[in-house]
Formats: sequence, C-alpha cells, structure tokens
Amino acid sequence: MDDFIFGTLATDQLKLERVYGHRAGISHAFRRFPLDPLPAQAIKLVISVGPEFPVRRGWFYWTTDGSDPKGSLGKALNGFAAPLLFTHTEWDNVLWGYLSYFEAVLPGFPSGTVVRYSFGFEVSGKGEVLSDDGRVFACFVDDDPLPDWTKDAIIYEIFVDRFSPGRDEPWKNPKNLGGFYGGTLKGVTDRLEYLAELGVNTIWLTPIFPSPSHHGYDATDFFEVEPRLGGKEALQILLTEAHRRGIRVLLDFVPNHVSDRHPYFQSAISNPSSPYREWFTFRHYPDDYETFFGVKSLPQLNLRYPPAREYVLNAARYWLEFGVDGFRVDYAIGPAADFWADFRKVTRQVKPDCWTFGEIVDPSDVQLTFAGQLDGALDFILLEGLRQTFAFGRWNGHQLASFLERHHAYFPADFSRPSFLDNHDMNRFLWAASNDQRRLKLAALLQFSLAGPPVVYYGTEVGLSQNRDVRQDGRGVPEESRLPMLWGDEQDLQLFDFYRQLIEVRKKFKGLSRGKFKVLDCTDTLVVLERRYEREKLMAVINLSSASQAYSLPGQWVVEVQTDQNCDLLVQDQTTEISLPALGGVILSTIS
Repeated sequence: MDDFIFGTLATDQLKLERVYGHRAGISHAFRRFPLDPLPAQAIKLVISVGPEFPVRRGWFYWTTDGSDPKGSLGKALNGFAAPLLFTHTEWDNVLWGYLSYFEAVLPGFPSGTVVRYSFGFEVSGKGEVLSDDGRVFACFVDDDPLPDWTKDAIIYEIFVDRFSPGRDEPWKNPKNLGGFYGGTLKGVTDRLEYLAELGVNTIWLTPIFPSPSHHGYDATDFFEVEPRLGGKEALQILLTEAHRRGIRVLLDFVPNHVSDRHPYFQSAISNPSSPYREWFTFRHYPDDYETFFGVKSLPQLNLRYPPAREYVLNAARYWLEFGVDGFRVDYAIGPAADFWADFRKVTRQVKPDCWTFGEIVDPSDVQLTFAGQLDGALDFILLEGLRQTFAFGRWNGHQLASFLERHHAYFPADFSRPSFLDNHDMNRFLWAASNDQRRLKLAALLQFSLAGPPVVYYGTEVGLSQNRDVRQDGRGVPEESRLPMLWGDEQDLQLFDFYRQLIEVRKKFKGLSRGKFKVLDCTDTLVVLERRYEREKLMAVINLSSASQAYSLPGQWVVEVQTDQNCDLLVQDQTTEISLPALGGVILSTIS
C-alpha cells in the first residue's frame, strides 16, 4: 500500500463492510429528492429494506418545531405520521436476496424550516423497528445558494504551529515532531504580504482553540483562542489585516469531539450527577465511552442532546460574528444526522455569504448527501485520482480523462468541491512523488485547471517535503508531513514563481473556475482539457509520458503558464504546434 488516506474507508475491507451494511439493513442513506429543498417544494424520501427483514408496512414521522418526531405503528406521538408507499423490489447479488423499496412525499415547507424525520417498520415477531438504528434525519428548507465569491477562491491551508513564529522570531526546538514549534497567529499576520504576493485570497487555519496538542483537534474550549497562538487579540488583528488585503479567513471547526481535558468531560467522568454526563455517550460509566476512532483522549460529543448541540451551534455563531468568513468542518460524518440542518440554519442566518465545507473522507454519493447542509466537501475522490496519476504513475491518460468526465458530471455545479494534492493527515505530494517536482507541477497545473477551488497546503509552493513516511511500524505519524515552513534562502523560488503564475492565471480567466468543462482529447500518455466561459477559451495539455511529445491545436493560442520552460509553441497560419517535454504541461488561452 503506497498511499494512505485517513478515514473510515481507508481499506478495501472497510469499503465492502460499508456497502454491505447499507444495503442489508433498513436504510434511508439520505435518499432525499431534492437533497436541498427550496421553500414550498415537495420532498420525496426513499428507504430500502434488506432481505433479512420481513416487513409489510412502514411509516414515516416528522416535525417542524425542532423536537424529535416520535410514533408507534403509524400513530404520531409527537409531530406527524403517514404510511410509507411500497414501490418496487430488486434483486441484490451481494446480499443474495431481495431489497424492497418504499417512499414518502412530504409537502413543501416555508423558508427557514428545519424538518426532522424518521422511519419505522412493522417486522414480523419484532414489532416496530426503526430504520438506520433509530437515526433522526433532517433538512433545512431555504433558498440559500452557494456564495458567489467561493467559486473564485484560492485557499492556502496553514497549520498554525508550523507556519511562522513571527518574522524575526526563531523556531522552537521540541524533543519530537509532536511538540510545539512556536508558530503563532501573529506569525501568520506577519506573513500576509508573502501570501498576497503568492496570490491566494483565502486562508484556512487549522484549529486555534485552546488545546493540549500541537494540532488543536482536541479543544478544551470552543469560545477562546489558544494563548500559545496569541489569543483572541491576535486573531482579531489577523482578521483585520487579512480583510484589508482582500484575503478571507476560514477556521477549522471540530463539532464531533473534544479533548478529554475539556472541563465538561472532566465533570462528566468525575461526577455521576454532573449536568454534562449526557453530553457524552457512555457504554460503561465512567471509563468506556464513544470516541473519535477509538482514541480515548478524544471523547465524542452527543449532539443529539440539546444542550451539547446548542454549545456547538453557539460556537459557530460566535466566530462568524467575531469576523471569520466560514468553516472547514472536521470529520463531518461524525455528528448526528440531524445536526447539520441546524448548523446550516445558524450559519446562514448569522452570515449569509459564509462558506462551509466538510472533511468527508467518503465516496461521492456520501459527500453529495451533505448538499443543503454544507456548501460542499473537500474533494478526496479527486485527490486519489491525482495522486494515482501523477505521484505514482498508475493511471494512464484514458483512465484520468474518463474519471474527470464522470466526476465532473456527477456533482451539481453549486456543490463546492475544494481540490487539493495533500494535507496534514497524509504524505505530502512531493514526498509521495519521490520528490520529483515535475510530477508536482503537472498535478498542480491540472488542479488549477478544474472547477473546484484549489487548496495549497502550506510549504508545497516552495518545496517543503518530509523526511519519513507517515506510516511507521504499523501506525500513523502524520507529524512527518507537518514540518516547519521554509523561509528565506530555504525556499525554492522557482517553484514559488510557478505557483504564483498558476494563481495569477486562475484569477485572470474565469473560465478556469466557472467555465464549461470538456475532455477534448486523450491517449495513454496525453490529456487535453477544454474550459469555456463567455468569449474565453482555455486549454490544458498534459504529457504523462517520460518522453517528449507534440500536439497540434487549430487556431492561434497563447501560453499562459507552463510547467517547464522547454515547452515550445509554434504558431503557423491557423494551427498551433505544442512541444511538451517529459511530464510537462501547459495552459493555453485564446479569445473566440
């Protein structure tokens, strides 16, 4: 296994178990049409029943007042109830049995309504069985499209402790990679001119809340800023200075879990009568509880419990009012299924143009279920394709082109899909590509040619790599890909200039972020993509071969950015001949 992407589906066995579990049980799996209902629009709900459940009747229950729907054998005990309609049966070869399908239609609701719903079935010998292990689902009804500014965003991910201790401040020397290197929010502010020169217009800060760790994904308070990073004053200065330069700021928000040092958790485990005991899910009190991936120091919040939910929602509200522009939401599949409708309502009411996208390390069908709950999801599926093609050389041009066409067609245009080549939980792309900068440049050129807002992980643009793999002796060591940022003479300025040009071209041409997408041509070793927007016409030509090759285009084209200065262009009459070196690529433009 040459690549590891952290998540619930990190192995083939986990993927198979997920598919089997969804199809074998009584499962809704967020099959809601439309996923993001508009005011007064009817909502169709679909649910499947696996072969092991002998059912004949089913019901759905719903509320619109914020409470949970409850019912028994079709009788509403809270809210409303109606029978499900059986629609059809299909054979399933994996389960070797029949799946039965039922559906329901909810009437349209006024704007601003959160609709909660659940399902129950009468099962022979078992009475009523709730679907999806009793989960309550929800959707938010509103006309709140993706904020327009996000389509042109170019994001820079900053791991705060590892980015900058300040312009004239030295790094600290911790005993190991898990220690504190001394990056601060003032350090980020001091480097805003650098980021402006690079050209990014959005920065994403990894968690800045009080935390005992260098990474911050284990907060002890959702309403403060870690003093080690500079506190709230430093954040306010950063926001003011970033906004003055036209740079928006996103916070990494972690609603699923907290640190075991969080005072509410400490109260819960030390006092059986604590008001915070129900904020967490104890299997055996006080030492066996739900956690993030089995990590005891990361107890999971019970977001079905109203006070815990309000705590998290109030935190989101607080930071938007403080001045941040949105959230990258950590482990978005973790919280309760009905949490996100409330999150959407709160965030949109506080700041209508805020941007929220999730870390959803799951397949495209699961990512798409967050439509109307979040603005979108980090594009992990594209990440895999880019790494397979460019870092490891496993996909040829036909495979890449086919994937890109299908991937682009699958998602609606208003579902935001920030693209990235690496992040803080995996090997850096440059390391995965055996430090071959040609492969990094080619992957980045394609990344910036696609519609999803590109994300640059800090240091990638100046050649920051790592010393060892993130997998060591059967365990993950993501700290390997979180080394301190390179500054001064350590930076690869040629690589920086390439990224600066990419960003400049991305800003110059709306066609790269908003244009129509088409695979114009492909072979085993060549992919040609076309983007069109109004009179703009752009072409990305990518040579996957270890040998140089030429390609001809009708018309007269101009080079906007190239991975290698050895990319040659010969324009004769109404034909442009492009000569690409090995692992070389180019973005061309013309005006129609």
